[in-house]
Amino acid sequence: MCGIIGILGNHEVSPQLVEALKRLEYRGYDSAGIASIDARGELDRRRAVGKLVNLSDRLVHEPLQGLIGIGHTRWATHGAATEVNAHPHLHGPVAVVHNGIIENFRELRAEVIAGGRAPESDTDTEVVALLTAQYMAAGMTPVEAARATIRRLHGAFALAFLFKDEPDLMIAARKGSPLAIGHGTGEMFLGSDAVALAPFTDRITYLEDGDLAVLTRAGVEIEDSEGRRANRDMAVIDVGSTAIDKAGHRHFMAKEIAEQPVVLGDALNHYLHGDRIVLPEGLDFSSVERLTLVGCGTAYYAAHVAKYWFESLAGLACDIDIASEFRYREPPMSPRSWALFVSQSGETADTLAALHYVRDKVEKVIGVVNVGTSAIARESDIALPTLAGIEVGVASSKAFTCQLAVLAVLAVKAAHDRGRISDAELAALVGELRAIPGLLNQVLGLSEDCRGLAAWLAEAQDVLYLGRGPLYPVALEGALKLKELSYIHAEGYASGELKHGPIALIDRNVPVVVLAPRDALFDKTVSNMHEVMARHGQVLLISDSEGIELAGEGTHATLTMPAAGGIFAPILYAVPMQYLAYYTAVAKGTDVDQPRNLAKSVTVE
Repeated sequence: MCGIIGILGNHEVSPQLVEALKRLEYRGYDSAGIASIDARGELDRRRAVGKLVNLSDRLVHEPLQGLIGIGHTRWATHGAATEVNAHPHLHGPVAVVHNGIIENFRELRAEVIAGGRAPESDTDTEVVALLTAQYMAAGMTPVEAARATIRRLHGAFALAFLFKDEPDLMIAARKGSPLAIGHGTGEMFLGSDAVALAPFTDRITYLEDGDLAVLTRAGVEIEDSEGRRANRDMAVIDVGSTAIDKAGHRHFMAKEIAEQPVVLGDALNHYLHGDRIVLPEGLDFSSVERLTLVGCGTAYYAAHVAKYWFESLAGLACDIDIASEFRYREPPMSPRSWALFVSQSGETADTLAALHYVRDKVEKVIGVVNVGTSAIARESDIALPTLAGIEVGVASSKAFTCQLAVLAVLAVKAAHDRGRISDAELAALVGELRAIPGLLNQVLGLSEDCRGLAAWLAEAQDVLYLGRGPLYPVALEGALKLKELSYIHAEGYASGELKHGPIALIDRNVPVVVLAPRDALFDKTVSNMHEVMARHGQVLLISDSEGIELAGEGTHATLTMPAAGGIFAPILYAVPMQYLAYYTAVAKGTDVDQPRNLAKSVTVE
């Protein structure tokens, strides 16, 4: 979601802040702003609604000077996307940027109003600046005032403070939302993630929950939630892994779809050695009683596919749940069960809260994440990287298929641990997994066919996606992608559920995308498809060549998939879902990489 950048540097900071914010655009935003302290110690800000180019234009006409500054891209929560609600918020001697939600802002706002200070915005964040200014007016130093304010806040937040007449001081705090410190030579940096900091430094310290950091150009002092001095490790990141470049593609999403054969190959090579699966110690599924899988959005659908794999291959009973429902449902957990959390960012607020709920209730907590330094990775007993690399497009593509690849490896390992498959069968399944990247290369060849279908889909008001077995969650994911990117209403259904309600929606204006590999459920799926066609529904059949030959007659269009893939076919069938959504969005002229109202990393509830 919102992006934060802070720089205590030796050069004019405004252009650096804007460039860093551009690297955070992938998180999603609807306004942006920066604040700086000039040579006289004066604190000022500039803000703009919409894309960063609007902020850049304003800075041309109303420049900000100074060597220290903070910047922010806002994804609206409390208050509409207006300039007055944009960050930084500035009151008296303090400016603040914030990612997260201050849950008790109403009572704090009433307190500062009673003290004679008038809010200007509709945001929860502004109360942080108001309260800090109030404490400073009472005689507190900037550090004391920030500390006192932070202790009053309930909710999740990442905060950065600047103070008038303090050109060598920045204060940062974290609770729930990620925040990282960058170390330079005579310079210090602050950012929501390593992506923003990569142009400045490769030396990163990740703040932990409850930390408060006091930054000067000489370094940083960190204290924990109890006010004690805290030593946090400094990591050296691979700056190349944070590169943001479209590599000749029109959109980041197009690039990321095309990268899937390579990144899946990397992920599988990480876990497959010869005919063996190599995982961290402690991942023995032989005595696990039950597995709970939790995620949000696309990660939840990856977990849903994995449920089929774990149950059919390993005979391991699985529950799946949306993180935001799981945490409040408070389900009973067996001490012999494991919990597995799937998250691209590793900072998803609801997923992290669900992890906290099960922490002392299950035998083991596993994280499947794309960011190895994230909160979910750090707080899991075992963290398994998906190795997708940075994904800029808000609608997930390569992160989803890499999640599926890692979950597939886990399911095969579980099957072997539990004696459900022999060594020979293990080797055969590993061989099927190793074939996936090559098959994905073939699937990428459907790009032009999907482009040709985009004009048809772009005219629709509603689109249905149907699948059975492990292809049902892929139908859900296909519908989600179309909604995210093109703003067309779409729904995914298990094919067998069609006649229990959704068939009422079918007419000649409703495209129906049918996922039907030639597997044990093919005939049943085709029967459901014929029910659609009998009611004049326009079917796009996605199957292998044998399936197309058997059932393609009378459909509106077909897409021919590789015949291989077996039980891991969902990984392959995810790709045409991505291409259909991508090209439909291009045909409609929507913002492919940054769809309206969406954020890449959802770090608020």
